Amino acid sequence: MLFFLLSCFSFIILSKFSLFNTLPYYYPDMGSLSFQSFFNNNMLTTSIISLTLCDLQPSKNDVITTKIEALTKNNNLCLLDLPDLPLECILEKLSPAGLASMSGVCRSFRVMCTQDHLWERHLKQKWGKFLMGGVMFQEWKKCIDNKKKETLMDASDGKGYFGLFTWWKENVILDKTSICLPVDSVMSWYLSLESGEFSFPAQVYNRENGNIGFLLSCYDAKVSYDSHTDSFKARYASLGRPTTEESIKWERLRSPAVNTLPYDLHVSDCLTDLQPGDHFEIQWRKSKEFPYGWWFGVVGHLESCDGNKLYCQCHHSDSVILEFRQYNLGSRWRQVTIDRKDHREVGNEVDGFYAGIRKLYDDKEITTWKSL
Repeated sequence: MLFFLLSCFSFIILSKFSLFNTLPYYYPDMGSLSFQSFFNNNMLTTSIISLTLCDLQPSKNDVITTKIEALTKNNNLCLLDLPDLPLECILEKLSPAGLASMSGVCRSFRVMCTQDHLWERHLKQKWGKFLMGGVMFQEWKKCIDNKKKETLMDASDGKGYFGLFTWWKENVILDKTSICLPVDSVMSWYLSLESGEFSFPAQVYNRENGNIGFLLSCYDAKVSYDSHTDSFKARYASLGRPTTEESIKWERLRSPAVNTLPYDLHVSDCLTDLQPGDHFEIQWRKSKEFPYGWWFGVVGHLESCDGNKLYCQCHHSDSVILEFRQYNLGSRWRQVTIDRKDHREVGNEVDGFYAGIRKLYDDKEITTWKSL
C-alpha cells in the first residue's frame, strides 16, 4: 500500500506541471473587477456581447438580455455573473492574445480560458498546414515527455520519493494563490509555437534563400517561428556542421509529404503508373553521407518517341525518362533514366544518387511547385 501511494506522487506532480511554473499567476480579488466597470472600460467586449446575443435563439435571447440588464444595475457584481452561454460565446470570439490576457484575471477565468476546445480553433487556423500527417503532433508528444522527465528530476532533487513529496506539498497543497497550466494542453502547444520555444519537423522549398543549386527542391529541417518577423528559422540535417537559414516565409514551408526519414529510402509504389507528362518528386542526394532532398520533375518521352500522343508507347516501356527542366539542355542533371520494374537507388559520386519516387496527383501540390 505504501509503495502504491508513493508511486502516485510522480503522476500527481506531472499532472500539475506547467510550462510557466517559474512564472506563477497570482489573482486579485474579484470584487475589484465589477461588471459595470468592466463594460465601461471595454467597449470591444460590449460589442462582442451584443453580437453574441444576436446569434442566440430568440427564445433564449429575451431571458439572457433581462439577466444582463439586471446585472448592469449592480456595481458589485462581476463579469462571471453572466450566464454560461453568452460568457462561453464571448470567449470563443476572443483572439489568442485576448484569451491569454483573460486567463490572468482570476482563477475562474484561468480555468475557462485555458480549455482545449477554445485553443484548438486558433491552432488549426494558424498552424493547420503543419498538422497534416501528424508529424508535428508526434514531435510535440516527445517534447512533453522530455519536459515531464526533467520536472520529475528537478522536483526530486536527488532525494527520491521524499523530495517529490516535499515539492508536491509546497507547490500544490500550500500554494493556494496560483494555478498551473498543464504542459500537455493545447494552449501550451500554441504558445510554445508562437514563442519559438518548440521546434518541429517541416520541409523547406528552395533552401538557402533560393540558392540556384537547390532550385525546385524540398529538404527536411527543424523549424521554429519568429513572431516578430512572421517568419521561420530552419536547421538542416547535414554532414558535420549543421546548416541554418533564417527569414523563411510561410509559403516556402510544408509538412513532410511522406513518413520517410531524410536518410531512408522511400518505397516507390507508383512506377507502373508513370507516363509522359506526369509530375513527380524524387529523392536525390549528393553522396551517401548526406540526407535526401525531394526534387520536382516531369516524366519525359523516350528518344525513340516523337512525342505524338496518338502513337506514344512510352508507358509500356520498362525505361522511364525523368526530366528536371530547371536545368539547361545538355546538363548532366537535365534527365535520368530509371528501370520501371527494378528501380533502386541509382547514380554515382559525380552526378549524385536518385532514389524513391512519388507521383503527384494533387493539383495544389503541382501548382505550388510551378510557382517556385
